[in-house]
Amino acid sequence: MRLMLLGCPGAGKGTQALFIKDRYGIPQISTGEMLRKAVQEGTPLGLKVKSIMEAGHLVPDDIIIDLVNERIQQPDCKEGFLLDGFPRTIPQAQALKKANIALDHIIEIVVPDEEIVKRMTGRWIHLASGRVYHEVFHPPKIPGKDDVTSEPLVQREDDKEETVRHRLKVYHEQTKPLVDYYQTLSDREKTPSYSQVSGSDTVEAVRDKIFSILDNLNKVRSVR
Repeated sequence: MRLMLLGCPGAGKGTQALFIKDRYGIPQISTGEMLRKAVQEGTPLGLKVKSIMEAGHLVPDDIIIDLVNERIQQPDCKEGFLLDGFPRTIPQAQALKKANIALDHIIEIVVPDEEIVKRMTGRWIHLASGRVYHEVFHPPKIPGKDDVTSEPLVQREDDKEETVRHRLKVYHEQTKPLVDYYQTLSDREKTPSYSQVSGSDTVEAVRDKIFSILDNLNKVRSVR
């Protein structure tokens, strides 16, 4: 199974990706993680990436495609893989197709924007320990204070409402159109199937819906 998870920031993709990789024995391929690893290891590609990022530029799609292509040739991808964080745009999806990296299925986890804003802007953390609180779902005993040390809690820049709404806007403008792109490919043999799951349910309910979709997909593939 060659899969891709779609969903706006805060939809729960990371949590569901862990469930999928454990159940189906396929690796989660994170382009961000691969870039960081290449930089840390000082590989020729890593040095190139480092210089690009230090100059404040985005890493070109062709470099990321090379990373993905190299990664999926490894033995643990024999039964498939789960793409995480790529492609994010139609040009990236086109580059993936040009490199003959096909997908079997796309699952989009859908959560209303206002619920995402509520989820993310309610998060506060205790920097020293990493303890995470939420104004609604897991509030501290004393507002604004860590339960253990009573030290002040802080909100990350990524969790501030202005930032969250900007990230949602970028997702709807750049990533959401991938659904239409894949559904209108002319080469039907290489067109992945698509499913949509509500991410507003409990983590376990979303997990079970995704498992049901993928189990059925496996059955169909085994019959062919």
